[in-house]
Amino acid sequence: MADTNTPPLDSTDPAPETAQKRQVRIILVLAACAALIAIVAFAIHHETWGKYQQSTDDAYVAADGVTIAPKVAGYVTKVFVIDNQDVKAGDPLVEVDPRDYKAQSAQFVAQVDVAKANAAGVTAQISEQQAAIAKAEADLAAARQAAAYANGEVARYTPLAATGADTRDHLAQLKNDAARADAQSAAASAALDAAHRRIATLQAQVGQASAQGEAARAQLDAANTNLASTLIRATVDGRVGDKSVQAGQFVQPASRLLTLVPVSQMYITANFKETQMGLMRVGQPVSVHVDALPGVEIAARVQSISPGTGAQFSILPPQNATGNFTKIVQRVPVRIAIFAGPETRSLLVPGMSVSVDVNTISARDANDRIAQEQKSHNAAAGQ
Repeated sequence: MADTNTPPLDSTDPAPETAQKRQVRIILVLAACAALIAIVAFAIHHETWGKYQQSTDDAYVAADGVTIAPKVAGYVTKVFVIDNQDVKAGDPLVEVDPRDYKAQSAQFVAQVDVAKANAAGVTAQISEQQAAIAKAEADLAAARQAAAYANGEVARYTPLAATGADTRDHLAQLKNDAARADAQSAAASAALDAAHRRIATLQAQVGQASAQGEAARAQLDAANTNLASTLIRATVDGRVGDKSVQAGQFVQPASRLLTLVPVSQMYITANFKETQMGLMRVGQPVSVHVDALPGVEIAARVQSISPGTGAQFSILPPQNATGNFTKIVQRVPVRIAIFAGPETRSLLVPGMSVSVDVNTISARDANDRIAQEQKSHNAAAGQ
C-alpha cells in the first residue's frame, strides 16, 4: 500500500528562494546607500576641506650652514673640535700659528713709539725756537733804537754842516753810521721773520710725525686684527660638519676648513607645483611628516615663498624662446618654519626627506577677490 504523505518528486517550495532574494536586495540597497553616503561625505569633505590641502613629498630638511674659513694664512697649530661636535657661538675652533702676526704687531708698536718720539723732539725744538724769537725781537728793538739815534744825529748835524759849523766829513760819517744802523735794523727784522717761519716749519714737522704715528697706529690695528684672526671662533651655535682641517696643515685665506650647521634653526624647503600655489600664503599652517620618524607629525607654518621657480635660479636657466617648446609644470620653492621640541630637532638632519601638507583654507575666497579686482582693472584699462 502506497504512502500518501510522501510529496511528489517534482514539487518545489518557493519560500526559501524568495527570502534569499529579499536578503540580497536588502544587502544591495544598504551597500548602495553606504556608497552614496560615502560619495556624498567625500564630496562634502573635498569641497570644504580636501581641495584646500596642498601636499608634496618633494621636500627636504634644510639649514643655512656657515662655512668656517681663515682670514690669514699660516700653519694650523691647534684644532679644538671634532666631527659632529656641538659648539656655542664664540667657542674656539681652529688656531693658526700667531707668531708672525705677533712680530708684526710689535714692529708697528715700535713705529708708533718712534713717531711719538719724533713729535716730542720737534715740540721741544719749537720751545727752543720761542726763545730764539724772543732774542730776535730784542735784537730788532735795539737795532731800531740805534737806527733812530743815528738818523737823529744826521738830522741834527746837517744844518750845522750847511752853515760851516761842522765839517762835511763828520756829517758823512754820521750818514754812514745811520745807513749801517738801518741795515742792521732790517737784518734784525728779517731774522725775526725767519724765526717765526721756523716755528711754522717745526709745526709742520710735528704734523708729519703725528701723521706717521696715525699711519703706524692704523697698521698696528690691522696687525692686531690679523693676530686676533689667528684664533677662529664659532660665529653661531651649531654642529661641526664636513671638517677637513688638521693640525700642521697650511691654510690660505678664505679656504674652507669646516661647516657649522645651526641645528636649532633648521627649516624645510618644499617644492610645490605651480598649480598648487594659487591659494598658498605666508603664515598658513603646515603638517610635516619626516620619513625618518614614521607616525610623528610636526607642526609648521609657511614662512616665505620664493620669488621665482627653481628653474629660474638654476645655473643654466631654460631658454624657452629657442627651439621646440614642451610645457613642463614648474615648481616653486617654499620655505617652511618648523615648530619642534629639542629632542625632535636633535634627530633632524639637513637633507632628510619629508612630506608636507599645507592647509590653504584661509585663502579660499582669494580667487574671487582677485577676479573682482582684475575686472575693475580691466574696465579701467578699457576706458
